[in-house]
Amino acid sequence: MKCNTEEEIKKVKDFYITVLGLKIIREWPDGFMIDTGNGFIEVFTNADGEHRLGAIRHFALLTDDVDMVAKKVKEAGYEVFLEPNDKVIMSDPEYPIRMAFCFGPLGEQIEFFKER
Repeated sequence: MKCNTEEEIKKVKDFYITVLGLKIIREWPDGFMIDTGNGFIEVFTNADGEHRLGAIRHFALLTDDVDMVAKKVKEAGYEVFLEPNDKVIMSDPEYPIRMAFCFGPLGEQIEFFKER
């Protein structure tokens, strides 16, 4: 992700660190890395970003409680555009999940899911 302003950097840190409870594991003058538990979100702070959907439509974060995370996201003032719901992904074998989607501080789409 790329941030355009100090305000965006603050919003990104607040959302991912304060609201979602993730941790910054590495910082450097032009960016930082957020640990998702099984990967990293790399945030660059030295260039203008483009706020549009690109090749990556969304990313998914595994959680123990989709409903609680969606509630925290809404309480923090972010839009949950797909409320928590149950779904079965018709793969082989079928993959039952609970899921919700929100917009993050830079307009990114984030899915929260839990295996059922």
